Amino acid sequence: MRALNSLHPRTQFLLALLLATAVTLGLFLIRAVRNDSWDYSYLVWNLFLGWLPLLFALRLVRVLRKKLWSSWEAVGLSFLWLLFLPNSFYMVSDIIHLDRLSTLDILHDAVMITAFVYLGLTIGFSSLYLVHLELKKRFSSKQAAVWVGVYLFLASLAIYAGRDLRWNSWDVLTNPSGMLFDFSDRLLNPAGYGQIAITIFSFFALLASMYTVLWCGARLIRKSGTS
Repeated sequence: MRALNSLHPRTQFLLALLLATAVTLGLFLIRAVRNDSWDYSYLVWNLFLGWLPLLFALRLVRVLRKKLWSSWEAVGLSFLWLLFLPNSFYMVSDIIHLDRLSTLDILHDAVMITAFVYLGLTIGFSSLYLVHLELKKRFSSKQAAVWVGVYLFLASLAIYAGRDLRWNSWDVLTNPSGMLFDFSDRLLNPAGYGQIAITIFSFFALLASMYTVLWCGARLIRKSGTS
């Protein structure tokens, strides 16, 4: 315990996330063995994708200590972070699978899916927090908040694209014309896709409200530590 306390707080937090990841994967393995089924293995893949934005954000912070945000490396990392950020929040939509459970222990499955969702949100908000702090160093608090709002809106739009349209993050690079066609069709014919606005707004409202609470909580902790 003393050795753990001597580590940098960021390192401690990453170790805590790794421990939570191990617990979550352990719940999945228990479920797979008990039911002799790997049906929910996509949750593991989604969690792997959910980790990527945090890794990109951590690297971006290190790069910004020595280089401008306009440097090629910083721009590239920012693009990758934004591209994969929705994957962390996407796991919220995996809750819909709860009504399809027909296993030995539905309660265990509910705990397992909750663990994946909670971990995904924690990782996603952590990466957003790191980027938010970097924005505050370069813009006013209001401007930084606006940028965060834009990121969350884009993430909400991407969640809709992933869940309802079945697009993936890498399709932005491999099939941008197909994605553009799908979205343009819905924008030109909004009457036929009334659910899109409700879905995107619902995710945006959820993510924005949750992040606001976390941001204010972190700010309160920082001020309590200096008082």
